[in-house]
Amino acid sequence: MIDLEIEDPSWTSAAPDAEALARRAAEAALARAGQTGGATILLADDPAVAELNAQFRGKPGPTNVLSFPAPPNPEGHLGDIALAFGVCAREAAEQAKSLDHHLQHLVVHGALHLVGYDHMTDAEAGEMEALEREVLAGLGVPDPYAAEQGDDV
Repeated sequence: MIDLEIEDPSWTSAAPDAEALARRAAEAALARAGQTGGATILLADDPAVAELNAQFRGKPGPTNVLSFPAPPNPEGHLGDIALAFGVCAREAAEQAKSLDHHLQHLVVHGALHLVGYDHMTDAEAGEMEALEREVLAGLGVPDPYAAEQGDDV
C-alpha cells in the first residue's frame, strides 16, 4: 500500500494528477524489484525537504528526493520518500521535461532506494538506472538518462 501526503498544494496546481502518478510509479518500481511492502510519499515544499536533508543527511538546502528506508517491521512498511516541489519543478523546466514525468522518475528512484538499490559506484548506478528505465518505459515515461540531463538523483 502506498500512502501519499500532499503538503505543498503547488504539486497539484502544477501537476493535477500528481497523487495518482506518484502512487503508480512507486507501485511499479516496488513490483519490478519484487517487493510487496508499502511506503509513504510526501510531496512537500523546499523548506520542508531542506529541514529533512539537514536533519538526516547533514546537508544544507533542499534536494529533489529523499528516501528513508525503514527497518524490518511486521507491517511491511518499506520506508518514506519526500520530494521538494521547487527543486523538482526547476529541474523539470531546466531539463525540458514535464513535471509529471520528472515526478514519476524521482518516485521510482526513491522507491528503489527503499529496497536497497544505490548509485555509489558505477556498477550500482548502472544497475539502478537500468531498472529505472525499465519501470519508466512501462509507465510511458521517456528515458530520463537518454541525454544524461544531469538529474540530481
